[in-house]
Amino acid sequence: MRASQGNVGLALALGSALAYGGSGVAAKPLIEAGLDPLHVVWLRVAGAAFFMLPVAWRHRALVRRRPALLAGFGLLAVAGVQACYFAALSRIPVGVALLIEYLAPALVLLWVRFVQRRPVTRAAAVGVVLAVGGLACVVEVWAGLGFDPLGVFLALCAACCQVGYFVLSDQGADGEDAPDPLGVIAYGLLVGAVVLTVVARPWGMDFSLLGGSVDLGGSRVAAGLLLGWIVLIATVLAYVMGVISVRKLSPQVAGVVACLEAVVATVLAWVLLREHLSAPQILGGAVVLVGAFIAQSSTPKAPSGPIALATGGTEATPVAEPEPDGPAPLSPVRPGP
Repeated sequence: MRASQGNVGLALALGSALAYGGSGVAAKPLIEAGLDPLHVVWLRVAGAAFFMLPVAWRHRALVRRRPALLAGFGLLAVAGVQACYFAALSRIPVGVALLIEYLAPALVLLWVRFVQRRPVTRAAAVGVVLAVGGLACVVEVWAGLGFDPLGVFLALCAACCQVGYFVLSDQGADGEDAPDPLGVIAYGLLVGAVVLTVVARPWGMDFSLLGGSVDLGGSRVAAGLLLGWIVLIATVLAYVMGVISVRKLSPQVAGVVACLEAVVATVLAWVLLREHLSAPQILGGAVVLVGAFIAQSSTPKAPSGPIALATGGTEATPVAEPEPDGPAPLSPVRPGP
């Protein structure tokens, strides 16, 4: 039975990584066709929030029990991460933007060491060094920063938003009264949709662009089809599969599988968008992923419980550690784009 659950969990984790990885590739043609990055983010979040309304109603007690967690998830993991990530996509390649986001586990370790003043293992320090060194190769620092500095900065902001959510989620998010991850996701999307409505002002968007076609690597594709993929597959389905997979596996195993998200995004961008990366950038990307995995798997335990940072999902997904009897405590998982 355990082996069967593990196989199902692995399949779901792979499916979640594949779904997440395609979000940037589907969004970039819409942005290049004339849609503002914030408008694309709003369409994604508002659409996903609409489909998650039944889940939100089922877990409506969360509004009273965990208002700070829901607000933080909506502001940081949904609105902050995605707005910064999509804005970065308008200036730098998809793979580069996503790899920069994979600095989040390393940044969490720096927070743990220098802000919380908790010891970190030598392996964790090695992970941080590897992630930063790999990033230097990805952005080609020897060429005086080979990519748009603002685009790199926006991707770093997305990583920082992830760190903020990790820190928030670690404060009292475990225990018997831990909220259901799907409920947190549903309300996070609703909060994010409200915030982005104010910021993006979608009433000024040119909705006629969604009825036409956009260029995807030299081919014309219906804009509505790409938007449907972003909302239904890369957000709703990816979130749900990600949460269920972690319940059947462990955050560490799911985190390893989730690293495929960056690989999928880079390969799809290479094939569909013709965004070619050089050999040093590919090598640097691999080093970033290795460093991120070492960092997240070596995070020390806090007095209140472990910090489990599964580095998958381009939107943040709360991870529940499986327990023998009953629901598991909520631990932070990397917000993905």
